[in-house]
Amino acid sequence: MHHFSYKNGELYCEQVPVRRIVEEFGTPIFIYSRGTLERHFKIFEEPFSNVPHLICFSMKACSNLAILRIFSNLGGGVDIVSGGELFRALRAGISSQKIVYSGVGKKAAEMDLALDADILMFNVESEEELQLLNQRASAKGKKARVALRVNPNVDPLTHPYISTGLKSNKFGVPIEQALDIYMQADRLEGIDPVGLDCHIGSQLTELAPFLEAVSILRKLLRKLRDGGVEIRYLDVGGGLGIPYDQETPPAPGDYGAAVLDLVSDMSVSLIMEPGRVLVGNAGIMATQVLYKKQSSDKNFVIVDAAMNDLMRPSLYKAYHSIIKVAKDDGPTRKIVADVVGPICESGDFLARSREMDDPDPGELLAVMSSGAYGFSMSSNYNSRPRSAEVLVDQSNYYLIRQRENYEDLIRGEIIPGYILEAK
Repeated sequence: MHHFSYKNGELYCEQVPVRRIVEEFGTPIFIYSRGTLERHFKIFEEPFSNVPHLICFSMKACSNLAILRIFSNLGGGVDIVSGGELFRALRAGISSQKIVYSGVGKKAAEMDLALDADILMFNVESEEELQLLNQRASAKGKKARVALRVNPNVDPLTHPYISTGLKSNKFGVPIEQALDIYMQADRLEGIDPVGLDCHIGSQLTELAPFLEAVSILRKLLRKLRDGGVEIRYLDVGGGLGIPYDQETPPAPGDYGAAVLDLVSDMSVSLIMEPGRVLVGNAGIMATQVLYKKQSSDKNFVIVDAAMNDLMRPSLYKAYHSIIKVAKDDGPTRKIVADVVGPICESGDFLARSREMDDPDPGELLAVMSSGAYGFSMSSNYNSRPRSAEVLVDQSNYYLIRQRENYEDLIRGEIIPGYILEAK
């Protein structure tokens, strides 16, 4: 459910016409609904209200400071995967005791920043990482709270690029090695093994892979406690999908009930890392039609948004519904077209062979469900400034990121003097 709907033929975000936002801030632009963000967080958290838990938003999905602060105000934390995300989280006001740090390639300097901030927990993904973290923590006279991210070899039944729980994936340690590594961790001076972690993938549309993974964690947790390792946190990851097209992912309530059924007797604090399910349908990208072009056997709708603005269609062949911001009066003419951007790549498309209402140059289109992995994956490819972001709160709207300009594109670049002086 989201707060984007038509009123008298105009697309609104909550109580604000999308056209009004575009007229003020231009296109392409990302527009988010605060009401949808808050509703999704509350619905996801509700099943866990009677057990110790922490909802750590997977901020790689959408890392704008304003959105992080909204989730923080609701009691949430964040799952981070870089030192930059740690910096963002702290700047947004997230409590360090509500931050978990995942990722396979943490640098020593990033570990130091997280240790100094006293984050809740590191999700460690290899033996070598564990040894380095022990060295950094010991040098500071600290103990790093740690969960080992285990790879349960569970097929998440999702796109291979966003599968993270198979043996062929780079994430976590193999489940069969986990017990020995925990025993090792328990003996290290700078390590406090307090958690157990698993995350098998993103955009999951079935409960079975989740439950299989949690069942495996449950068995490992018992072995750890039998071995004297007192696990206090069970991090079951995230990955719950959303409907982009015809998908029917489990409702958060069904997901929560199923997880609780497996872990309610384990005496742990649960950590969940939802990302897409909180923000995906809470945001759209608005874009303007520049031209239309017809070849011998294909129609093209050329818009001012491109793969640098929304990478998912090019990277994953992902589907996003594309609708007009202003509906036509009366019957509409349908066409089948590729919706493409200005980037000099044949892979620059938002949709291929899409049946859609025939738009005219100058018309506005809304690319739906763009709140997750939209702006956060955007780039300056082809020296294109990144888009603005706007947050709508009922009848009000706020610029939460300024559109980049050309000067922003060259900030930090330097031409050495000897090149400037060359003739």
